[in-house]
Amino acid sequence: MAFLFSISCILFIQVDADSIRLSKADLERLGKTYGAKAQRRLENWQSLLTELANEDEEYKLERVNDFFNQVRFIDDIKHWKKKDYWATPVEFLITNGGDCEDFSIAKYYTLKELGVPVAKMNLAYVKALEYNQAHMVLTYYPSPRSVPKVLDNINKRILPASKRPDLLHVYSFNGDKLWLSKMGRRTTLVGTSDRVKPWVKLQSRIENKDINLQ
Repeated sequence: MAFLFSISCILFIQVDADSIRLSKADLERLGKTYGAKAQRRLENWQSLLTELANEDEEYKLERVNDFFNQVRFIDDIKHWKKKDYWATPVEFLITNGGDCEDFSIAKYYTLKELGVPVAKMNLAYVKALEYNQAHMVLTYYPSPRSVPKVLDNINKRILPASKRPDLLHVYSFNGDKLWLSKMGRRTTLVGTSDRVKPWVKLQSRIENKDINLQ
């Protein structure tokens, strides 16, 4: 996983992603193409959306975090034969594998579909100090000034950023904005999330329901 953000490179593109819900026909088509196990994982995901629809946000966080943390971690170069590839939640579940971006993206879109406001969530680029490498997590802000909670595939417990000294926060973004961040907090607004090129491409592929599997 590599940092692919440049302050000097700004793309003026705004893409709104569609719903991640799949119809019965979608599930059957994907099952025929990618197999019964892949279809079952997708069906379980869609059932989770229905099951959690009326639950409180804290419970949604726990269940969504636990659901996706069952998926295998696989490096992009091994999984996709690419140095860095941001998979859609459908690709992530079909292949039953992905890296930190894929875990975070799947959790973000699932919670967004469940009604958690985008303003409460950030995809956060951090440095995992124990592993000395770049990493991505999902952060959730119960209120604008609160210390965010971290949803992670390394440490599977949801903890406040203040309880995760192993993570050095660099920058974070969501569907609208991009911030520099420190200790999990949004410190300086530096523009819109359109400046993160892989994020723009991912949103477009989710909107168009593109599946790029080898």
